Amino acid sequence: MDKKTIIGVVLMSLIFIGYMLYSSKQQAEYQQYLEQVQTEEVAAQANENSEAEAQAETSAEGDVESAQEREKSIYGDYLAAARQAEAQMVTMSNDYLTVDFSTLGGVMKKITLDEYTKFAPKDERTEKVVLYDPETAKFDMSFYIKQGLNNLPVNTSEYVFSSEGVRHEGDAQRLVMQLQVAEGAYLQYEYVLYDEKNPSRDYMLDFNVKLVNLSPIMAQQSTLGIEWANRTYQNERSFKTENMYTTLSYRLPGEESVEDLGMSEDSKSEQVQSEVNWVAFRQQFFSQAFIAHGNFAYSDMGFTTESKDSGYIKNYSARLGLPYNAQTTEYNFSFYCGPNKYAVLTDVVGPDGEKIAMERLIPLGGWLVGWFNRWVVIPVFDFLSKYISSFGVIILILTVLVKLLIFPLTYKSYLSTAKMRVIKPELDALNEKYPREEDAMKKQQAMMNLYKKAGINPMGGCLPMLIQLPLLWALFRFFPVSIELRAQPFLWADDLSSYDSVLNLPFTIPFYGDHVSLFCLLMGAAMIGFSMFTYNQQSAQPQMAGMKFMMVYMMPVMMLFWFNDYASGLCYYYLLSQLITMIQMTAIRRFVDDDKIHAMMERNAAKQKNKKKSKFQLRYEELMRQQEEMMRQQEKAKGGKRR
Repeated sequence: MDKKTIIGVVLMSLIFIGYMLYSSKQQAEYQQYLEQVQTEEVAAQANENSEAEAQAETSAEGDVESAQEREKSIYGDYLAAARQAEAQMVTMSNDYLTVDFSTLGGVMKKITLDEYTKFAPKDERTEKVVLYDPETAKFDMSFYIKQGLNNLPVNTSEYVFSSEGVRHEGDAQRLVMQLQVAEGAYLQYEYVLYDEKNPSRDYMLDFNVKLVNLSPIMAQQSTLGIEWANRTYQNERSFKTENMYTTLSYRLPGEESVEDLGMSEDSKSEQVQSEVNWVAFRQQFFSQAFIAHGNFAYSDMGFTTESKDSGYIKNYSARLGLPYNAQTTEYNFSFYCGPNKYAVLTDVVGPDGEKIAMERLIPLGGWLVGWFNRWVVIPVFDFLSKYISSFGVIILILTVLVKLLIFPLTYKSYLSTAKMRVIKPELDALNEKYPREEDAMKKQQAMMNLYKKAGINPMGGCLPMLIQLPLLWALFRFFPVSIELRAQPFLWADDLSSYDSVLNLPFTIPFYGDHVSLFCLLMGAAMIGFSMFTYNQQSAQPQMAGMKFMMVYMMPVMMLFWFNDYASGLCYYYLLSQLITMIQMTAIRRFVDDDKIHAMMERNAAKQKNKKKSKFQLRYEELMRQQEEMMRQQEKAKGGKRR
């Protein structure tokens, strides 16, 4: 490389380095400029946003003020203020109830029964029974007031009442809440809960409504409306059984009976255009009843059923009407929130001490069987429970008492079947004597004569059992709803009012369920044993031939499927009943043998020889002769046609 080339390379390097330094300086100045511009833009945008937010806040405040002004112009100052007030919770309680109120609507939001717990395993029963679901509890009184030329609807559930809290006055607690409607005019709710222990008031909450100076501003209307609604929790073990006995009941004034919407797994509703005394949201063991001291003018009631795993049973609703005129200033009501216990409900009376049939909330059965539960079972339970803590023992004593009560029927039933067994050879002889179908009338007449001589009633073995059926049906109705049995353990059963599951199945057997009830199994086994015992006693009767499978196996198996989900106390009672009956029958057979029965029959036959025939017997024999003659003529006619 020569001298000129070296000088050229050096100059080019210096020029490149100088250009790079100059470019870097320009780039830094440009970047600084961009950052300054961006900062100014951000500041400007922030300033614009702040101004916009300030304008929006000013506009919102103006809108709120405008909305409040509109509400005041529509509802007036007092109602508009009540719509904007903040709600508060107030609590009242005695030894039986804890009631939580909300000043929003002035309503009960939650009722807790302090003596009862939800079903759980025996050592885990800590959660108390709650009747009102706070999320769905609703009580809304609606009426119209005059506002200029228009009538304005007022729904109390939309307004916050004012309250000074609970006041204790003697043996009662009072909570007064007021909704100011206009100057000097207000609606007042007064709740009264009693501290004094009195069966007629332990679970009662008085509710008095006063319309103070409202008449001048009330619009013309003949009724005030009440909407009462609530969702009930599942409190028992079996959703199926609890749902079966959960419904809506009501009473018409002056009636000794109670109406209800019946059982449903879906929904039901009913309208009653006549007066109604009270409406009750009835569960298996507890009820919430709304009682009008002056009766409701009409009612529109219904319920829907919740899903099995929801934790709830029913959604209730009742729309009720109150008669109104310009002179009306007060309405008086009561709420019953407590157990379906007969001894408690019978003490619940009207304002003048009259019976209002609250005890009819318990399904004891109709007139045919209800008397047995009212006058035998419940008094025995109430009396023995004072001295005996185990209801398993009480049920045993009840079973023995019932069996002693119907022992004369059992004795007659045994004698009747024993007599049939004694005359079996003579019955067999009649079957051989009249083998043809056309001789059926003759055979029947001969058998009736034989029964008469022996002093046998052909229905004697069945009639006593038929008479016992109302008693069995009465207990079938009462045991699943007996709150006395609720949460009462016995042996392996945690709760005698529910099924006793000793094995939970990983699958469901149709019509049987997904569990095994041991008391039900033992009841089925006892029924098979009793059926075998009875069949062997009655097999001498002609009508018993061919019925062994039906009597001995079919019925017990059907009962096994039917009762697997029923109250274990009921299965336990039927088990004891079968065992005691077999013991009675065995004892009777030991003391009354066939020789004694045969001697008794001979004495009766001797008396029958000289006994004059009754008019009924004469008519019966004449009827038999006429039928026999008719059959003879028919046989002759058939023979003539064949020739």
